[in-house]
Amino acid sequence: MAENNFVDYVKICCRSGKGGAGSAHLRREKYNPKGGPDGGDGGRGGHIILRGNRNVWTLLALKYRKHVIAGSGENGMQNHKFGKDGEDIVLEVPLGTVAKDAETGKVDFEITKHNEERVLLKGGRGGLGNAHFKSSTNQTPRYAQPGEPGQEAWKVLELKTLADVGLVGFPNAGKSTLLSVITAAKPKIANYAFTTLVPNLGIVSYRDGRSFVMADIPGIIEDAHQGKGLGHRFLRHIERNATLLFMIPADADSIQEQYRILLNELEQYNEELLDKPRVLAITKSDLLDEELKEMLQPEIPDELPHIFISAVAQQGLQELKDLLWATINSREEEE
Repeated sequence: MAENNFVDYVKICCRSGKGGAGSAHLRREKYNPKGGPDGGDGGRGGHIILRGNRNVWTLLALKYRKHVIAGSGENGMQNHKFGKDGEDIVLEVPLGTVAKDAETGKVDFEITKHNEERVLLKGGRGGLGNAHFKSSTNQTPRYAQPGEPGQEAWKVLELKTLADVGLVGFPNAGKSTLLSVITAAKPKIANYAFTTLVPNLGIVSYRDGRSFVMADIPGIIEDAHQGKGLGHRFLRHIERNATLLFMIPADADSIQEQYRILLNELEQYNEELLDKPRVLAITKSDLLDEELKEMLQPEIPDELPHIFISAVAQQGLQELKDLLWATINSREEEE
């Protein structure tokens, strides 16, 4: 998917439909000149609805649609006829889409399932016709309820990537290279920081026809939780990955220090990210012999499983798949 086609943030003005007014009609016929009230109810205003679609990967369709307006309900009519409900507007969005109020930042809901529908903005209720207000003391009410007005609000839709494994690391840690080697994805690869500006998804083929989804998250940097280097845009994608694969190159000045910085950025952004299973991959390990690997052991954090890999030389990739598969399934068994 081209980078300019991947849209993970849109701000739209939504206006739900107003409800139709109830009818205050009194039945008048040649042989029934005092037939009483027969006004019907007004129709409901149209809702604005988000629907999850697993075949949609981006919010591109909403990028240039700044105003979303639902239909108004029709007024009630004589002979107890109800007005027609206003037309709902249904917006198809990718799984992992979060809806927020643009002014307060409050999260309304998150779409996580295919065909899941949630009302983003409710339409106004239709007014009651005068037939509802007939009583023993008021046989011919000449009034009815007006319909409720619709709502208008600016909403923000943000997309968080949904994957089994998310790649976490600094720019140029080899994340895109790994994804291109073990999946059919073709991410942009170059020797400069922030080559990857949007998440790339790929399906990793495993043994016996099984597979899992891997996401290449754009590289994060120190103080990303404060927004540095577009950090907030990048970090939110990590929230929607079941397992985190930390990737640190073998030629890093300090593997332990890089891991500490990455872990701190996740913690500062959202403490719950620390509850996710973590695996460490030491990349570019074709530069190392067995003696150098032994010398690096004190640099490797003790609290998580690790593996030496080289995507270019295709070393340790099957062992990495085995480790990730075991980690993903152990998590699912706990849940």
